[in-house]
Amino acid sequence: MEIRVERVDPSRRRKRPEDEGKLGFGIYFSDHVFLMDYKDGKGWHNARIEPYGPISLEPSALVLHYGQQVFEGLKAYRRPDGGIQLFRPRDNLRRLNRSARRLCMPEVDVEFTLKALKELISLDQEWVPRTPGASLYIRPTMIATEPALGVKVSPEYLFYIITGPVGAYYPQGFNPTKILVEDRYVRAVRGGIGEAKTCGNYAASLLAMEEAHKKGYTQVLWLDAVYQKYVEEVGTSNIFFLLEDELVTPPLGGSILPGITRDSVIQLARDWWIPVRERLISIDEVVDAIKLGRMKEIFATGTAAVISPVGEISYKGEVYTINQGKVGELSKKLYEELQGIQYGLRPDPHGWIEKVT
Repeated sequence: MEIRVERVDPSRRRKRPEDEGKLGFGIYFSDHVFLMDYKDGKGWHNARIEPYGPISLEPSALVLHYGQQVFEGLKAYRRPDGGIQLFRPRDNLRRLNRSARRLCMPEVDVEFTLKALKELISLDQEWVPRTPGASLYIRPTMIATEPALGVKVSPEYLFYIITGPVGAYYPQGFNPTKILVEDRYVRAVRGGIGEAKTCGNYAASLLAMEEAHKKGYTQVLWLDAVYQKYVEEVGTSNIFFLLEDELVTPPLGGSILPGITRDSVIQLARDWWIPVRERLISIDEVVDAIKLGRMKEIFATGTAAVISPVGEISYKGEVYTINQGKVGELSKKLYEELQGIQYGLRPDPHGWIEKVT
């Protein structure tokens, strides 16, 4: 399948932010978008890159009523030599396909989609920030487009990729965050769609997140939906606990997103001979470990923020401080190693980097 390219007219280019140190997250979008269509019996077709702009959907499009939607998040980084590279993009596209299967949606061809992504980034390469710590965020998305009412699997889909320059995900940057343990609402249950990256999972988390923000907390730490006892994940990230000298993270059991950064952290920790265990860990065990001084660090992992040290958690009205509210040595080491690999400043022993230019 060929990719048709329509370049934006120079007079209609979007204004790029002047200060790359104040990008925020998800505010600015690049000049072009990649799109392609799907129809049962025809497959994926009409691949194109065109100027960024509104998407036309009928009010009865199935995605608007029954939530058939999946998406991904990854980044492009500027190397010291001015070139551009991606971090584990095939893993993101494979995860997109895994999410698509769960929602009865068609899979994309990983290599063709990666080729299209590279072409899109190359066309908008001036949007890739040159400031250290900033990057180009990439959002592949698939939605059901058939105009119909009635719960069913759509025979038609739109896949598109948008990009935009971003800075730190959290306003405080790499400084420790404060998280609230949620013990009333639930996000996902095993056997549901918690392991898929789909809009419904995030919609389910919004009320708890807003209530946490009003109390001064950055994010929510979710517990399992059955017993509300075992730790699962943060609203936008996976979670890790450094218990004495062992790194512990909840196992992937169907209700937790299999994070690319999570997997990278596990591999790096094992490279450094740090014991890693994927096991159930209750919130009571977390609290007891903090009280006894066994909890050395807590941090979250995700594409947007990379590593987010946790300095404080609140559970049932009690506040617990981790590592005196400071960034831990392991959190700092992991952050610097991942950022070093992503920006081409350190060796890439696992072959995670894919060059664009």
